[in-house]
Amino acid sequence: MKNLVKILSLVAVLSLGACKKNQQADQLVESTEPVATEAVAAGPAVASEDEMLKSAQSKPLTTVALSEAAFEFGNIKKGEQKEHTYEITNTGTNPLIISQVKPGCGCTVPDYTKEPILPGQKGKITLKFDSSGFDGLVNKQAEIYANVEKAPMVITFSADIQP
Repeated sequence: MKNLVKILSLVAVLSLGACKKNQQADQLVESTEPVATEAVAAGPAVASEDEMLKSAQSKPLTTVALSEAAFEFGNIKKGEQKEHTYEITNTGTNPLIISQVKPGCGCTVPDYTKEPILPGQKGKITLKFDSSGFDGLVNKQAEIYANVEKAPMVITFSADIQP
């Protein structure tokens, strides 16, 4: 079903881009191919938490160790952008696959090792925080979806935003 939605979305996007470069809106050439209007109306498919968890745990499970689960930025000026990198080590016998890192809000942008992390090897999870919309003490978190028994794992950070 997901693949069907992706294919229909792709067909819709390609159909929308089928007009000639110098044409105006009232001169658009209509395509004779059918357009999937259902996929356009539905918008991009967003995986639910249950789907992310099932996807992460569908691979052979492994175990991990985080360098730290919580980090403190301390005092930072409002509007500063800070980032911190958490190190994750695969302590199991199967490759570690991080399928997604989901931050608690839009002020935090994650980046993480996308390739499988072999047993004994290390990967990275970086959280980039924009303090523009905050004052005072803030505590934020991100959920890590991976092929481990207790998923999602949670990492946190805190900061005291100064004016």
